[in-house]
Parts: sequence; C-alpha cells; structure tokens
Amino acid sequence: MKILFQDRRILFNIIFCGIMLISCTSAPPQDPDNICNIFKEKRSWYKAAKRTEDRWKLPPYVLMSFIFQESSYQAKIRPEREKLFGVIPWTRPSSAKGYSQALVSTWEDYKKETGNRLARRDNFTDAADFIGWYASKGYFQGFDRRDARSLYLAYHEGYNGFKNKTYRKKQWLIKVADRVHAKSQIYEVQYWQCAKDLEKRRRFF
Repeated sequence: MKILFQDRRILFNIIFCGIMLISCTSAPPQDPDNICNIFKEKRSWYKAAKRTEDRWKLPPYVLMSFIFQESSYQAKIRPEREKLFGVIPWTRPSSAKGYSQALVSTWEDYKKETGNRLARRDNFTDAADFIGWYASKGYFQGFDRRDARSLYLAYHEGYNGFKNKTYRKKQWLIKVADRVHAKSQIYEVQYWQCAKDLEKRRRFF
C-alpha cells in the first residue's frame, strides 16, 4: 500500500509539473491589432515592454510591432520544415524560435553580453529585452528609436548588412519592413490614448 501511495504521488507530481509548464506559455492576445487591449489583457507584457524601454530606449509600440510581425505573439513558433521531395518533412530553414524569432547564435550573443544566462526565447520578457538590446546597437549608428522600418531591416539583415544595403535585393523584405513600420504607427496612436491609464494600473497592481 505504501508503494502504491508513493507511485500515485509521483504521478501527481508529474501531472502537476506538466500543467505548470503549459500554463507558463502565454497564449496570444485576443485582440492583437490593438496595443491597449493587449497590455490590458496581459499586464506582465506591459511591464516587460516598459522595462525594455527604460533599459534600451525602445518604445513599446516599436517593440510590439516587431513581435507581431515575427511571431504573431506565439511563444513556441518556429519556421516550418522544408519538404524533401515535396512530401517528407525535412530540416527547418533556420534556428529561429519564439516571440522574437531570434537565431541560436544571436541569442547566445545576447545572453553573454547582458548576463541573462537563463533567458528563453519562449519567454516574453526575455524576448522583449532581446529586441531592445539588438535595437540599441543601432542608436550609435544614427538609427532613430522610432524608425521601425530601418530597425527591422537591420534586425533581419544585421547592421553590416543594412550598411551595405543588402535588403535592396529583397523586395519582399522591404515590403515586410514597411508593414512593420505601419503597424508601429498604428500602435503608437493607440498607445498614447491609453498610456496614462496603463501607468496608473502598473503603480497599483
């Protein structure tokens, strides 16, 4: 009987840990097109966005336009696998993963430079900090922190690639960067309509 009880307790612990791991992965917001509704629904995301702004000077509306484009606010998303012979699932085109779609190599650089050794790409706070960290590297090169288009092109191509204008050979990327900038502008208008209310909520909750 004692052994049976212990087995049940172990099983319970396994199930409990599984539930906790699932619950730690936040579902996408119900209204991804409205930054005010996103932050009202997900208070921790607002706090993470403000910490990113305080640390890296990246506005929340630029940050969120990046995440909207990269992952549609999906924590575990990865590039689809390529198909071998058009049928058999094969390798993925890159190691991108998570909210920021950061590559493994760039993520490792981020962890080393910031000391955030336990950072995870499927953690929103870590992903937000990563994007802010990467964007901040452009400020010393003359990038405007509100210029979502240029920052996104550099995010995709790297700052050396941006300097060499490699994006000019990728019309699809230019169109994506334009969408990111447009989304950032929409988010900005929305954000300033609720910024004071969000800040009051942050102070009391």
